[in-house]
Amino acid sequence: MVLTDKQSTAPREPGATPHAAGAARSLGDVVKAYVALTKPRIIELLLITTLPVMFLAAKGLPPLWIAVNTLLFGTLSAGSANALNCYIDRDIDAAMRRTRRRPLARDLVPPTNALIFGIVLGVLSTLGLGLTVNWLAAGLSLAANLFYVLVYSMILKRRTSQNVVWGGLAGCMPVLIGWAGVTGRLDWAPVVLFGVVFFWTPPHTWTLAMRYKEDYAAAKVPMLPVVATERRVVMESIAYTWATVLCSLLLWPVAGTTLIYPVVAAVLGAACLWEVHRLMGRVNAGKTGVDLRPMRFFHWSNAYLALLFLAVAIDSMFV
Repeated sequence: MVLTDKQSTAPREPGATPHAAGAARSLGDVVKAYVALTKPRIIELLLITTLPVMFLAAKGLPPLWIAVNTLLFGTLSAGSANALNCYIDRDIDAAMRRTRRRPLARDLVPPTNALIFGIVLGVLSTLGLGLTVNWLAAGLSLAANLFYVLVYSMILKRRTSQNVVWGGLAGCMPVLIGWAGVTGRLDWAPVVLFGVVFFWTPPHTWTLAMRYKEDYAAAKVPMLPVVATERRVVMESIAYTWATVLCSLLLWPVAGTTLIYPVVAAVLGAACLWEVHRLMGRVNAGKTGVDLRPMRFFHWSNAYLALLFLAVAIDSMFV
């Protein structure tokens, strides 16, 4: 999920850091390492949910500079949370194949520097949103950052198999921030979309964790696929997917959308439900491990969320 350069396999002297034995890194390499700390691909997903909600709040095109500043400082806020998460999870990242190329796991960035970097981004993002957008959006952004770092990363992730259920609340906040950025208040429409992202997060994350189950087990992270049977994981994924689709349809009466949104939401929801039930079909057929192909649903769920929020934006242009 992170943009990183390839891990060096060159031998090094005992006690040397990965780059101490080689040539000094260029400024570009240093910049790439710090950018990787922010997990750009995760930020992309957050922005996909933020901008369409701004269209919905404005009932059309949102004010340009409000949109630009919300996205800019929202990016810094998410980057702050991700950098601080990398600092807290550096031991986990080093133990997992999926994450061992992250900057702290490879000693590309000193841990103290990563901590300072994350805090500075958080301060800049909060002040930037407050001064250029409004303080409600700034407060919601800061709350999301603190929840992700202090509650999810430091408490939930290592202690409960329901970590991503409640930890996912931080990932739902961009819809509230986007709405608050345009209107200066909250309403039921962004709460519905908050619910969509909340219910969508567990099955999306669990199917990824099914693929990397051994990684999480090695890092002693009690993700649901590590501590439960594949059947239970898929059954819970089905329940959350149904909740996601039903919640998505609530936006039609709550926000007073045109017929464009509910039709698209219904089609996308049917496709997502079809895929998650196919996953259960493979479980019933005795498939296990990689033969279950859980990443099919993971990729489907990515497309589902992106297209659903695109429909929100398009529909808003016709209200």
